[in-house]
Amino acid sequence: MNPELLSRRAEEAGLADVWSRVDAGERLAFDDAVRLFEHEDLALVGAMADVVRRRLHGARAYFNVNQHVNYTNLCNKLCKFCAFQRLPGQEGAYCMSPEEAADEIRKKLHEPVTEVHMVAGVWPKLEYGYYLDLLRAVKEARPSIHVKAFTMVEIDEIQRVAGKPLDEVLLELKEAGLDSLPGGGAEIFADRVHREIFPLKIGAERWLEIARTAHRVGLRSNCTMLYGHIETIEERVDHLERLRALQDETGGFQTFIPLSFHPDNSEMSDLPAPTAHDDLRTIAVSRLFLDNVPHVKAYWIMLGIPTAQLALNYGADDIDGTVTQERIYHDAGAQTPQELARADLIRLIVDAGFEPVERDTLYNVVKVEEIVA
Repeated sequence: MNPELLSRRAEEAGLADVWSRVDAGERLAFDDAVRLFEHEDLALVGAMADVVRRRLHGARAYFNVNQHVNYTNLCNKLCKFCAFQRLPGQEGAYCMSPEEAADEIRKKLHEPVTEVHMVAGVWPKLEYGYYLDLLRAVKEARPSIHVKAFTMVEIDEIQRVAGKPLDEVLLELKEAGLDSLPGGGAEIFADRVHREIFPLKIGAERWLEIARTAHRVGLRSNCTMLYGHIETIEERVDHLERLRALQDETGGFQTFIPLSFHPDNSEMSDLPAPTAHDDLRTIAVSRLFLDNVPHVKAYWIMLGIPTAQLALNYGADDIDGTVTQERIYHDAGAQTPQELARADLIRLIVDAGFEPVERDTLYNVVKVEEIVA
């Protein structure tokens, strides 16, 4: 949409003041974000987000060649939205040894994998040494791999069993092979939602404290929001505002990942899943509001491939990677493939009208694909 048409559309829609701030590169307020979430003209909101996305990244769309290792599904947090968690003795319960996790890495040595995304349940009987050995084993299996591991919730448990100060634990994990944090476990920061659907998990202040400390010791992270369940629009914006405030303080978040709620096989299976309309709106408003977070990801595993492609026009500039054997969202009913080949990712980006750029975890460019017409 050209600027003149966009300006006229915004004025007709009663969003001229918001568009003027977006156009000028000024920060949006809490109430601006609420209005954008509630406004009926999704195409207009998306067009505004696309302006910001292209201002930051042009036509580039990022992906990486990665794999997932979910090392255990044993968990004592019992979140109502989770279909992945198991207790000992339940069907499907498992816990990998460090060597078994390393075997998963070795299975992909023939592929140009640059990152392992390693998250799991929280199980109090796992000792501190287990996590250190897990990192060392993965690094030994593939020394060049970037280990992006452990949500803030997992870090909280690791510190508890270590019995050491948080910064010391993070530095020891870093020495053992931890390179960055994926940023999961935030869910929605609102106390009301925390009490109702994940009361045993850490709350907002502890999540933010761990992220702040990780950034201080030199670990970059992503940040996330689980949306589309029982939260209100105002609670979504509050979540985004707290992330933006911490980013102002530390600059340590590199990507925001909106996580679309999958209700199947969970205690909340009576709720409808978010629609593609809500997915696209959440991505667009996030891009407009999080003016200090460089990247917004359309996580194809959760959104589905068609919506992820469309999201590249609604503010997203990254679609994640090849993945390989993701379990958490597939246990919750995700119908997407378990993995995509590198060529598939390139094709879906090109088909969406963007330039595929393979990146590493820290957004260093590995390769810009030359597309032959």
